Amino acid sequence: MTGLAQVWGGLDARRRAAVVGATLAILAAVLALARPTGSGEMALLYAGLEPGTAGEVVAALAARGVAHEVRGDAVWVAAAARDLERVTLAAQGLPAPSARGYELLDGLSGFGTTAQMFDAAYWRAKEGELARTILAVPGVRTARVHISAGGSRPFRAPERASAAVTVATSGGPLPPGQARALRHLVAAAVAGLDPGRVAVIDAATGLVADAAEAAPDSRADALRERALRLVEARVGPGNAVVEVAVETVTETETVTERRLDPESRVAISTEMEETETSSRGADGPVTVASNLPDGDAAGTGTASSETTARTTTNYDLSETSREVLRAPGAVRRLTVAVLVNDLPPEEPGGSPRPRSADELAALGALVASAVGLDEGRGDAITVRSMPFEGVLLPGSEPALPQGPVRNGMALLRPLLLAAVALGLGLFVLRPLLRPPAPTPAPAAPPAALAPMPLPTALPSAPSSPEEPAARLRRLIEARGEEAARLLETWIETGPARAGGEG
Repeated sequence: MTGLAQVWGGLDARRRAAVVGATLAILAAVLALARPTGSGEMALLYAGLEPGTAGEVVAALAARGVAHEVRGDAVWVAAAARDLERVTLAAQGLPAPSARGYELLDGLSGFGTTAQMFDAAYWRAKEGELARTILAVPGVRTARVHISAGGSRPFRAPERASAAVTVATSGGPLPPGQARALRHLVAAAVAGLDPGRVAVIDAATGLVADAAEAAPDSRADALRERALRLVEARVGPGNAVVEVAVETVTETETVTERRLDPESRVAISTEMEETETSSRGADGPVTVASNLPDGDAAGTGTASSETTARTTTNYDLSETSREVLRAPGAVRRLTVAVLVNDLPPEEPGGSPRPRSADELAALGALVASAVGLDEGRGDAITVRSMPFEGVLLPGSEPALPQGPVRNGMALLRPLLLAAVALGLGLFVLRPLLRPPAPTPAPAAPPAALAPMPLPTALPSAPSSPEEPAARLRRLIEARGEEAARLLETWIETGPARAGGEG
């Protein structure tokens, strides 16, 4: 400890701050290494809980010291402990169901409970049980059911029952088919309730219309999904786009038709009439004898007779009368457009290959049969093959690696933390805690190496330029140790100081 205190006292403020920061970094790395490898991965425990229920779950987790996070209306725990926590909380009766069902009737006693109180509790229990059933549907986060059972009042017509269901989903809008199932579920649970009087409301999109009330766009969507499912079975998911346009009749039309069939007739009456006329005449004068019945009178005469028969038959022709009332909503014309992706290139880096005409014709025939195309009505279908552009749609970002890759990253994480801690200890703390080396005092040059006095008289002969260098070389060879010490002093203190001391 005394040595550590001496080392700490010998550090300046900058080095002390660096030592403290490096120590904290090493401590954080060691703590991270001490945690389990999978403890950093959080998983969803419960979502869509009411505030009171969520508070009970959080309190239970905190009482047992379980690490958790609250994100909005969701509670997250470590992925490795999620299943165990669910079982443990279920044993404690958590989370408590938000909708109370028939247990509401358990608290009613025979004394002090009126008929109105029992009816109110009964319908509350019915609504709670239906909400529980709807919450069991995958994708439904919250559900509320309201039932208006009406009532029988004297001297008044009975009121028809109705109901409303409000749901919130976690995977997009509520499909119309699922809404229709909820209508029949509520109608089957309430006696005398018609499914058409049950309103299903999506918290995100509003009222969910029934199939009978569906707009033309909903009809077009149904046809589009049917054709898309058929095309994707051949070209693969994501390689086809289908659009359907439905032109409907918007006006009301009444058609009255009367048709007579001349080939089909029926006799309704027959009249028959016969007429017979007879006459006789004489050429001579008329006497008594000529008028005798026996004809014995004298003279000659003429006689005539006429018979007429007539039959009249009355016929009635076959007649057909028809009156047709055409309401709005009928399909007037249907147009379908199908776009399929080209085939992938045969070689890497090549261009996509268009699909053959025979394949496009076969796809067009299948789609026409699926949507009920009628050429006599003027319907049309277009099928084309074109390359798709790789557009990154929202929500289609690459997911985190799974399986062995993710496990490898989890194993690599402690190794990286260990390398960081080791590097901080070796290359930061150790150099900072090492005491600085004392600076040696400059040694005075020996007297023997003092500069020799120059001769006052120069030789008569001019000296060679190499003569001083030769003299210095001989001096260094003779006094090598003193020359090395002088050179070291000259390097440390500078030539000016070395010359002054010499």
